[in-house]
Amino acid sequence: MTILFRQISTIIISFLFIGPSLAESVLFENVRVFDGVSNELSSTTNVLIDGNIIKAVSVEPLNIEVDTKIDGAGQTLMPGLIDAHWHAMLASITPIQAMGDVSYNSLVAGDEATATLLRGFTTVRDMGGPVFGLKRAIDEGLVAGPRIYPSGAMLTATSGHGDFRQLVELPRVLGGNPARMESVGGSMVVDSPDEMRVRVREQFMQGATQVKLTAGGGVSSPFSPLDVTTFVDAELRSAVEIADNWGSYVVAHAFTSDAVKRAIAAGVKCIEHGYLIDDETAKLIADEGIWLSLQPLPEALRLGFPVGSVERSKADMVFPGIDRTYRLAKKHGIKTAWGTDVLFSRALAQQQGAILADLSRWYTPAEALIMATSTNAELLKLSGERNPYPGDLGVVKDGALADLLLVNGNPLEDLSLVADPNNFTVIMKDGKIFKNTTAGTQTTKQ
Repeated sequence: MTILFRQISTIIISFLFIGPSLAESVLFENVRVFDGVSNELSSTTNVLIDGNIIKAVSVEPLNIEVDTKIDGAGQTLMPGLIDAHWHAMLASITPIQAMGDVSYNSLVAGDEATATLLRGFTTVRDMGGPVFGLKRAIDEGLVAGPRIYPSGAMLTATSGHGDFRQLVELPRVLGGNPARMESVGGSMVVDSPDEMRVRVREQFMQGATQVKLTAGGGVSSPFSPLDVTTFVDAELRSAVEIADNWGSYVVAHAFTSDAVKRAIAAGVKCIEHGYLIDDETAKLIADEGIWLSLQPLPEALRLGFPVGSVERSKADMVFPGIDRTYRLAKKHGIKTAWGTDVLFSRALAQQQGAILADLSRWYTPAEALIMATSTNAELLKLSGERNPYPGDLGVVKDGALADLLLVNGNPLEDLSLVADPNNFTVIMKDGKIFKNTTAGTQTTKQ
């Protein structure tokens, strides 16, 4: 489907599904609630939304005049889904495009943001990319999309994961012109504690809610071996110091035990991936109360790298560790977040819900959905005063922000329901309805 056709389709959707509606109050009647924390659905319940806040969750009828009344007909009302490792600007473009026309990439990202929301993902934590403008456009209502917790540019060392320069661009001239990846805001090369302080402050200056470092090697960076620990201790501590000053936290991309241990010692609060850690390191993560943000990466992502390439070789090393790391996380009771980490593939982006459903390999449907709602929301609160959306996300309770999905079926019995957006009959974000295909909707608005 072409970008133009998708944009036209989005406009049609906004009319057919009254999205976003301008209703000031909405009443969901005759629903069963998954509240984001319980293992079971409620009995038949009624939920009142006033503005962007859940005002009442009641098993008793709510005899109140509202702008819109939706008969849920026994369907499941649940919190909007949260992806803790998303790349809003990079999910649907190729690596070559990422270094190219910024205006085109922004249009693609806006289109993908709408698709993300219509897959039921009302919030994402962005783990690297020039996403600040897209977030602003969504928050201002110019583009339909999820809430975004941005990291800004990934911070990497020379030859670290995220350093996508070619060898012909070396040597780096300190104080010289930025590389293309830096000028577009995708990643920044940092090679000293002083440079680290500057780059971290720049991300917060632009509106970052947390900052992301690449503390070890990565798969998609051809000059970044997996076994290499990227930053020295002083550089890591500099990033943590500045993040602490801003009341926020540092996220570290790391696969190996050495990279994870060094990041934790420096004060990093969340590890991304960790697929090559050992049992001892998993226990350390648990004992220190560090978050582990895991992704059940689809096999198609590994197969997307050319056979015989450096990237494919590294992927072949990493992917067997996914199952092992999930089992270690469960064994040690690690605080575990869920995300997708889709990059450079519109086809895989469309599988966002299916990647969530793949958690059934390790978790019950309730455990998986709790992780993708209230648990991920707990992680987002580490942003402290940098949190752009103060309030409770990921739960259905009085006073929480009204990000809600109405599901045709019981996802606590069948997790695969979240893999198909057609199963979401209502999608609400911030109290606004972006999709409604229910038959029993009444509105007093003209």
